[in-house]
Amino acid sequence: MRRPLPDRYLTPVDLADLLGVPVETVYQWRRKDTGPRGFRVGRHLRYDPEDVRIWVAAQMDKEAA
Repeated sequence: MRRPLPDRYLTPVDLADLLGVPVETVYQWRRKDTGPRGFRVGRHLRYDPEDVRIWVAAQMDKEAA
């Protein structure tokens, strides 16, 4: 990734902004189980920056293959 990831858990809005996609796309990935692994903190959805980095790397590997 070109932009450094923050040292805190990401919100869906953070993730959408980081990847340049609409927030609804992040929620669709969650529903379809195709996006980065997320977790709930109460009613709030969060993403671990390391999981996001791994997911992005996997997507780039798929494109290269």
